[in-house]
Amino acid sequence: METKPTEISSGKMFGGYNKRFRHFSPTLGCSMNFHIYFPRSPSPSHKFPVLYFLSGLTCTDENFIFKSGAQRAASAEGVALVAPDTSPRGLNVEGEADSWDLGAGAGFYLNATQEKWKNWRMYDYVVKELPKLLSDNFPHLETSKASIFGHSMGGHGALTIYLKNQDKYKSVSAFAPIANPINCPWGQKAFSNYLGDNKSDWEDYDATCLVTKFPNVSSTILIDQGEDDKFLPDQLLPHKFEQACKKPMFPYCYVSNLVMITFTIL
Repeated sequence: METKPTEISSGKMFGGYNKRFRHFSPTLGCSMNFHIYFPRSPSPSHKFPVLYFLSGLTCTDENFIFKSGAQRAASAEGVALVAPDTSPRGLNVEGEADSWDLGAGAGFYLNATQEKWKNWRMYDYVVKELPKLLSDNFPHLETSKASIFGHSMGGHGALTIYLKNQDKYKSVSAFAPIANPINCPWGQKAFSNYLGDNKSDWEDYDATCLVTKFPNVSSTILIDQGEDDKFLPDQLLPHKFEQACKKPMFPYCYVSNLVMITFTIL
């Protein structure tokens, strides 16, 4: 199967181009789509830094590209936007389409350990396969200069991926992220299915747990959260993450000025 990306659509926007690509992913065992927004290039040899966006539950690679308008800012700043899909597709795993918070559209950016969901390896896809694919096939992308952000489930993915790979990303931010999934219904459902019943394994994909394991974060983490978000008190739990950042990690070692959470009324 063809692992090299094939362009399947292109549209001009703010002087640059939204381009959609398809390729076969050996990591996931299926064909995957992703979008890249390329700003206008100032010269044939110019390389753009990369900003990855991870979408939330039920989304595909198209939602952010079609709805956000982020291309305006990306064009002005000379940054390429990369938006992958949120899960494997077309594998016909039993139950993958039974609910919107598990299976198709709900990859949770982890590597599943349970046999039924063995293809759900979005962590490796985002962290390893996709950056190499971009580096090998798109000479105008400077993948060594990359940052990551996301929304809801994608905010969870961005935070956890950044905390475990601070050498790969310059910054991280999140909009209404699922910040403490081991303590919310969405996370508990996904983690029990993908990772099994050992809750210590869940902590490897929980930003609130991870931030206590990586106290030497080199940049400020920005979280933007709407106060009227109906999922805030039961599913998102950004205050749990904020509290974890303020706890003493080790004797004489404290995390401070690590996370900035802004609240807006939506």
